[in-house]
Amino acid sequence: MTPILYLICISVSLGGGALALFLWSLRSGQYDDMEGAANRVLFDDDLPPRDQPPKST
Repeated sequence: MTPILYLICISVSLGGGALALFLWSLRSGQYDDMEGAANRVLFDDDLPPRDQPPKST
């Protein structure tokens, strides 16, 4: 019976920790811009490499 009590305590503490981290991420604004990341995938913002003349020594 004792191992079950240990497992229940561990699972409750892990669940509480996960809930605390989730609430922290909500308060810090991690989920504010839900559409920005989805739209950023569609745009290619990479700049083409510049044509530089070869270096002479």
